[in-house]
Amino acid sequence: MSHDHSLNPETMPEDPAKATLEGKNKFFGLWFFLGGETVLFASLFGTFLALRNSTAGGPSGEDIFGLELVFLMTMLLLTSSLTSVYAMYHMKNNDFKKMQLWLGITAFLGIGFLACEIYEFYHYITDFGFTFRSSAFGSAFYTLVGFHGGHVVFGLSWLIALMVRNAKRGLNLYNAPKFNTFSLYWHFIDVVWVFIFTVVYLMGKVG
Repeated sequence: MSHDHSLNPETMPEDPAKATLEGKNKFFGLWFFLGGETVLFASLFGTFLALRNSTAGGPSGEDIFGLELVFLMTMLLLTSSLTSVYAMYHMKNNDFKKMQLWLGITAFLGIGFLACEIYEFYHYITDFGFTFRSSAFGSAFYTLVGFHGGHVVFGLSWLIALMVRNAKRGLNLYNAPKFNTFSLYWHFIDVVWVFIFTVVYLMGKVG
């Protein structure tokens, strides 16, 4: 099966990501997937809220959370969501090079977020002895935040694979939906983090 469907300014559809039936199916399929992910994260949030005060005499969020680092992580992820918007804007204008540039910046910011999160976990474990097995609070914290981090790793792997595989192909009606679905997934990750920042860190810091 050929996937040439190359785009050019004369024949470019208004929205190449949803110009084909396959593209529309990918778009709606992702929304169904994100619906399931929303239920899963809601369960993790509910568990965390129920257990956040069960510290078993160990450190609490008020003791260990440093909002400066978490704020930096939030800015990195929020900015990466914005750069992915710029990338999709250039995709719709059939500017493949600029789309790749902004997706590269998105990946760079996402990697920066992950580096901060790894440092954060290392800091909690080495300086406070706060581990997954420390308490019910520790288990709930690392499960929720770590699960989100796993989604970031998956998203970055997806993005890098898309960029590398299509680097020489340019933009076409076959890969445009793939870039678009990644962008939607990345926005979902960003929204979940906003809830984590509020529910886990801000509420945890104020006690």
